[in-house]
Amino acid sequence: MNVWERLITASGFAGISWQNGVMYVVSATLIFLAIKKNYEPLLLVPIGFGAFLANLPGAMMSASSAYEPAVGEVSVPLMQMIYNGGIKTQLLPPIIFLGVGALTDFRPLISRPITLLLGAAAQLGIFMAALGAHYIFGFSVREAASIGIIGGADGPTSIFLTSQLAPELLGPVAVAAYSYMALVPVIQPPILRLLTTRKEREIPMRQARPVSRATVIIFPILIAALASLAIPSCAPLIGMLMLGNLLKESGVTDRLSKTAAGPLINIVTIFLGLVIGSTMSGEAFLRSQTLFILVLGAVAFSFSTAGGIVFAKGINLLLPEGRKMNPCIGAAGVSAVPMSARVVQKFVADETQGRVNPLMAAMGPNVAGVIGSAVAAGVFLLLLR
Repeated sequence: MNVWERLITASGFAGISWQNGVMYVVSATLIFLAIKKNYEPLLLVPIGFGAFLANLPGAMMSASSAYEPAVGEVSVPLMQMIYNGGIKTQLLPPIIFLGVGALTDFRPLISRPITLLLGAAAQLGIFMAALGAHYIFGFSVREAASIGIIGGADGPTSIFLTSQLAPELLGPVAVAAYSYMALVPVIQPPILRLLTTRKEREIPMRQARPVSRATVIIFPILIAALASLAIPSCAPLIGMLMLGNLLKESGVTDRLSKTAAGPLINIVTIFLGLVIGSTMSGEAFLRSQTLFILVLGAVAFSFSTAGGIVFAKGINLLLPEGRKMNPCIGAAGVSAVPMSARVVQKFVADETQGRVNPLMAAMGPNVAGVIGSAVAAGVFLLLLR
């Protein structure tokens, strides 16, 4: 009988708490949204399953920034090992950026340089949410910056910044960032409809000028140099992003480009999702702070979308007739590539019965947003680290 008692008391079933039960529901919800609704499945599936594993009592499949090995402990738990090697060292997010760079075409931005300003304006939500988190909800300055970066709609950047400034918020911030990235088709159309008129939606985008091969090769080198010299702390993200793009555009490193854009980014995505989920233990995740973060993330994302649209409308006031831009493309300045550009395309095409199709024009601010969010993260690191 003592043997059976020991087996029962030592099992995970005996240690399940209400927090674990709630997190099983959260985990199942993330996996359901990924599989059934196709919401960011490449990340929500591993994040959801990682959260499930983290809440299995006694399994030692969770990770934490506050982890300290027990006296005499020789080995490090699996997820903690990945966390220590990939998140604490800031290794995994820059590698994701390497793959993103190899998948990105900067020609729409280069052919319309003014759209770089739209990508910058669409970072408004980052700073609005950061101010609100600090002055309204009472988060520390470092925590507020980590919450604000959700407005950039860039998961790897959110993880990169939060792991350095507020690692205890990594789980909620990452979930909020990827959730709102997945909800771009739901969040952005009402804001587009509210802030633009029918006449503005009808504005056609002029044909972009062609871009030479020399230009697309020089561009990543130039941007890496300028951004990294101006804000050195953004170099890990911007540098790897531009290296990936140079591998793609050089035309002589196809094997490296395909590796970065395929197997490498896929492997890192699995590890990144799992380890983010592993930080979502019930005790760490189920706090009032998590709800505030989700609310502020929605505010950040909405203000970022609005910032790009309003800035585009402001530029139109300075442009002569015939050269005005469709302000809807400003919404694509958030760095959810290429989803937000596609949302703008669908919205405008539906509103104009297919007469106006600004997809390629919207890709300009969209890829500019990737640069903008990384630079914003660098600014926070420069000021707060």
